[in-house]
Amino acid sequence: MTAAFLWGFGAAASLVLGGAFSLRVRISRRALGLTMAFGAGVLLSAVAYDLVQEAFNVTTDGGLWVAAGLAAGAVTFYLGDLLIDRMGGADRKSMTGGDDAGSPLAIVLGIILDGIPESIVIGLTLLGGGMVDLAVVIAVFLSNVPEAIAATTGLRISGWKDSRIMGLWLLVALVSGTASLVGFALFSGLPPATIAFVDAFAAGAILTMLADTMIPEAFQFGGKQAGLATTLGFGLAFGLTVFP
Repeated sequence: MTAAFLWGFGAAASLVLGGAFSLRVRISRRALGLTMAFGAGVLLSAVAYDLVQEAFNVTTDGGLWVAAGLAAGAVTFYLGDLLIDRMGGADRKSMTGGDDAGSPLAIVLGIILDGIPESIVIGLTLLGGGMVDLAVVIAVFLSNVPEAIAATTGLRISGWKDSRIMGLWLLVALVSGTASLVGFALFSGLPPATIAFVDAFAAGAILTMLADTMIPEAFQFGGKQAGLATTLGFGLAFGLTVFP
């Protein structure tokens, strides 16, 4: 169980690194857009090959649980995100910030909502034989960096103090580690159909998050080259999956 927490925390620690880097190095909007596109490509690969395909492989019902999980994950994230937006956390990952700091609680809850599905999956990968799926961990780690850079830039513009921003990322990393531990402890010993549903649920939530937050920002500020960066991220993450 300790290993599950450490792997989840380690993957989310890139949020802290990305935040610290962004506070010390000025990054252009174009560069941020391209790095977000790269991160989106990494997560798309993880969803396709480490979540949906794995979920389909462990079921014998023709993909019914996979379809149900995808739908449930997408709807759950959509409703949670809609609630958080209304609370004041709509710009939590925006690289341009806003006129005010927004609702701190909503921003914290929103960023935690974005990261929990990924972290739970890391814990689930330990159930097979005690070895974590490094491709998933690396995909989450890499995708977190551009997210943290963009969000840190936006929060700083909105008026957040540096210490407050870094405290946020540390909190999210700790919550992510806990979510990974929960994913391992709660679903250990459950039937394959349940595991498939949870994997697909996480995939649906992540895909909805990508379409709602990362990809629009990436193309708005990265321009046409954002498509190339997305493909590069996807290809590199796919390589991690097929060539461990």
